[in-house]
Amino acid sequence: MSAPIPPHGGQLIDRRLTGAAREAALERAQRLPRVALNEVALADLEMIAVGALSPLMGFMTRADYLSVRDQMRLASGLPWGLPVTLTVHTLDRLRAGREVALTAGDQPLAILELEEVYELDPLREAQQVYRTTDPAHPGVARLFQQGRMALGGAVHVIDLPRGPFPALRLTPAQTRAEFAARGWRRIVAFQTRNPIHRAHEYMHKVALEIVDGLLLHPLVGETKADDVPADVRIASYRALLATYYPADRVLLAAFPAAMRYAGPREAIWHAIARKNYGCTHIIIGRDHAGLGSYYGSYDAQRIFDEFTADEIGITPLFFEHTFYCRACASVVSRKTCPHDSSCHVALSGTQVRAMLARGEAPPPEVTRPEVAAVLLEAMRRHNGV
Repeated sequence: MSAPIPPHGGQLIDRRLTGAAREAALERAQRLPRVALNEVALADLEMIAVGALSPLMGFMTRADYLSVRDQMRLASGLPWGLPVTLTVHTLDRLRAGREVALTAGDQPLAILELEEVYELDPLREAQQVYRTTDPAHPGVARLFQQGRMALGGAVHVIDLPRGPFPALRLTPAQTRAEFAARGWRRIVAFQTRNPIHRAHEYMHKVALEIVDGLLLHPLVGETKADDVPADVRIASYRALLATYYPADRVLLAAFPAAMRYAGPREAIWHAIARKNYGCTHIIIGRDHAGLGSYYGSYDAQRIFDEFTADEIGITPLFFEHTFYCRACASVVSRKTCPHDSSCHVALSGTQVRAMLARGEAPPPEVTRPEVAAVLLEAMRRHNGV
């Protein structure tokens, strides 16, 4: 059997403390200056801690930040998609060379070795990372609202943040062990923040023809207020997997990340993270991690051309827009279907949400009935029916 895919940078990072070291850090944290983490920083801390963001050992220092912002590479030269920074509005007692307790409310979660304090340039970061400075973009809005000063340095994690779906929050070490136990050598990842529909199912099953298993890896960190909540999405995935997928070919796990909606840049970031989880392939469809008209439909695929295959390590599988064709009687794409749009059944997310709000199930050509039932029930609960 071939060796598993190496983590990005060659080593799977684990910043969690155990035993006496954890107890000593917990006691020390009570006396240190504190920084309370928001939802994005909590998600980033968890992913740093368990190695999902290997080779990062903490929040980025200035050299890594500038290199990633402007060149999509860490200072070492490794490809990287997005800055991972910890920001504050005021420094107060925070000084380079000292330790800082990172907290969730009053609970110390980690100690940051504060190596460096530096100033961010939100306008330049927005333009470079998000390709826009429009504050209507949620990632840009978050960037403009956060503090201008960044705290860089390694973290020592006392406890992981408490997030939803604890049984599904498998670490990279755990997914890698599960892949090995199942005898999987080629694993495809699927990133999603939406309920699964027939087009997703089509991509999964095409990919499963050439790999050993699928890591269905829904993002469960912070998303936009109008995105479908993570618990509803998880329920829809479970409903679909129970009937339409071979149980021994799919692993459902939660991805702790918060959405940035950075389109192409985030596609690179998602791919590298899934490489750390042990995946050899990742599905990149139309408008991966995109939003509105900020990015071209296939920009998230084209960005992979800016790196060599060896640099990225994980293999992207590119899919065009897919839809149901009545003439073909199946889900297809422009690559496989000769019929015109009068034969096609395709609904936008806005149209699907409007149907659900009216109590109507989307057609089975778009959404499996089992998934539609989950979504309708969630809509009824939301409306207090």
